Amino acid sequence: MILKKEEFFSQHKEVAVAFSGGVDSALVLSLAKEYAKRAKAYFVKSQFQPSFELDDALKTAKKIGAEIEIIEYDILADKAVVQNPENRCYYCKKRIMGAIVKSAENDGFTTVIDGTNASDNSDDRPGEKALAEFKILSPLRLCNIDKAQVRQLARERKIVVADKPSYACLATRIPSGTAITADALKTTEQAENELFSLGFSDFRVRNFGSFALLQLSAEDFAKFSKLRAQTFDILKKYYDNAFLDLKERRGYD
Repeated sequence: MILKKEEFFSQHKEVAVAFSGGVDSALVLSLAKEYAKRAKAYFVKSQFQPSFELDDALKTAKKIGAEIEIIEYDILADKAVVQNPENRCYYCKKRIMGAIVKSAENDGFTTVIDGTNASDNSDDRPGEKALAEFKILSPLRLCNIDKAQVRQLARERKIVVADKPSYACLATRIPSGTAITADALKTTEQAENELFSLGFSDFRVRNFGSFALLQLSAEDFAKFSKLRAQTFDILKKYYDNAFLDLKERRGYD
């Protein structure tokens, strides 16, 4: 059954928002702030989130005028996550959502919502199993709002991250089956931060231990031709070797 935004929040008047700092959950928080009787954002800060995600979350929540709670979580204490199996996202999401549900319950919320939209394919997202286990609701999907509509609504609402590219957590940079370490995550974050400073906006630095594989979107490929030397100078600070994937990067992770 497809709902309207107003209908969803008339049925769920008090909501805790699992907030990432991205455009999807930002739109959900904005809608909740407008239509729900009570709403609060919960951001989980773990080793998998770069610092700018927290900065974006705080800035966005302030602009929306919503209360936000930061939950510190040591995700590397979980062996199932650190071992990095194919379904690592399930174990990670289970821990993260569990922390949010616990904090939300302490604040009197019985409903937790997230930013999954109608374009998200549940077949490709092991983490959605964890959402179902915790009975997390996804108003964008229930209201049939896809990614393009998310962007448009966010622009109309002047949400500061309306055009922010989708950003998967740092753990996605490490190949499945390779153990995740704090050093590998930090190296990836530092390398990507420096590339952001060059002007790249939608890219990934895949961490293969001694070497990195740089994946660029079509837009960033256009920039790369002028920034080739600087790009590889940065990557070689953190890796013995660096390679460019000649295919354009598409998708979320």
